[in-house]
Amino acid sequence: MDYIVRATACGGQIRAFAATTRSLVEQAREIHQTSPVCTAALGRLMTAGAMMGIMLKGEDDLMTMTIRGDGPMQGLTVTADARGRVKGFVYNPNVWNAPKYKGKLDVGNAIGRGTLTVVRDQAFGEPYSSQVELVSGEIAEDLTSYFVTSEQVPSSVGLGVLVNTDQSVEQAGGFIIQLMPGYTDETVNRLEENLKKIHSVTKLLEDGLSPEEILQTILADMDLELLDTVPAEFYCNCSRERVTKVLLSIGEKDLQEMIDEGKPVELACHFCGKKYSFSVDELKILLAAARARKQKS
Repeated sequence: MDYIVRATACGGQIRAFAATTRSLVEQAREIHQTSPVCTAALGRLMTAGAMMGIMLKGEDDLMTMTIRGDGPMQGLTVTADARGRVKGFVYNPNVWNAPKYKGKLDVGNAIGRGTLTVVRDQAFGEPYSSQVELVSGEIAEDLTSYFVTSEQVPSSVGLGVLVNTDQSVEQAGGFIIQLMPGYTDETVNRLEENLKKIHSVTKLLEDGLSPEEILQTILADMDLELLDTVPAEFYCNCSRERVTKVLLSIGEKDLQEMIDEGKPVELACHFCGKKYSFSVDELKILLAAARARKQKS
C-alpha cells in the first residue's frame, strides 16, 4: 500500500515526510504508457506532490506543479490534494535517451532547462502561484530550490523511482525534510552529517527501506517522532460534467464548427485517459446553452 509518514525531530525544529508510492506511479505509467525516463520523472514529481499535498491547510485545497523545459519531454504536470491523492501526466511520454550512467536515468537531460511553477488553489481566497528556474531538471534539486527561494524554508528533498527491465515500476518513494523557525546550528550540522551518509533515495528503496526506516536513517539520533500516516493514491476527479464545462468554455464559433462536421466529438482526460463522447445533438444543446448564457451576461 502507498502511504506517507509525517514526523518531527529535534523537538519540533524539523518537520519531515517520507512516502512509498510504487502502486500509484505504476498506475500512472500504465495509463500514459511512459518510457522509463518519463516514468522516473513523473514518479518523482507525483511522489513529491503527494507529500506536499498533505502540507495544505484546507481539506479542499489543491496544489498543481508544472514543469516546462526545452528538452524532448517538454514538461509534466501534477495535481495533489490534502488527502494524499495525486494525478499527473507527461507532455511527451515517449522520450528515450541514454542513461547518465548504468542504472541512472537521465531525467535532467530529458526535461532540459526551464521553470517549475507551483499553484496552491485554496477553497477560500485567491490561488497562490510561484515560479522558479529549474536547477537541474532532476526534480528533487529543483524542489529543494523552490522551498528555499519561494517559501523561505530550508529543505532537503530526495526522490527516487526504480524501473524494471520490462518498464514496470519496481519501487518509488522519497522524503522531504524541512527546518522550522527557531532551528539551531547544532541541528543543521547534525542533519547535514546524516544526509552525507545517504547515497541516494534509489539506494534506500533498493534496500527495501520503508518510509519509517528512511526517516529513522536520515534523522538518526535526532529525537525522531513519527506522528501519523496518510494513504496515498492515484486519483482523478474528472467527470462528464467537468468536460461539459470545458466544451462550454471554448466558445460558440468552435462549437459550431464541431457541429458542422457532423460527427461525434470525443475528449480524453489528460490525467487518467478516460474518454467522453458527445453526439452532434448534444453539441447543439451546448451551443444553445452558450448563446443563452451570453445573452444573460
